[in-house]
Amino acid sequence: MKASFLRISCLALVALGLSACTPQAPPTDEPPKPQAAEASQLRDAIQRPIDKAKSVEGTLQEAANKQRSELDAAEN
Repeated sequence: MKASFLRISCLALVALGLSACTPQAPPTDEPPKPQAAEASQLRDAIQRPIDKAKSVEGTLQEAANKQRSELDAAEN
C-alpha cells in the first residue's frame, strides 16, 4: 500500500511539474512584429528577374518591328 501511494504521489508531482512548464501564449492585444527586412529581401529576389525580363522585352519588340518593316520594304 505504501508503494502504490508513493507511486501515485510521484506521478502527481511529475504531472504538476509538467503542467507548470507549458509555455505562455503570446498576448493577442499586440500585433505581430513586422519582418520588413526579410520580406523585402525575398521580394527583391523575386522581382529582379521579372524586371530584367521586362527590360529585354522592349529591346526584342524593337528588333521585331525593325525586321517586320524591312520585310515589308523588301516585298514592295
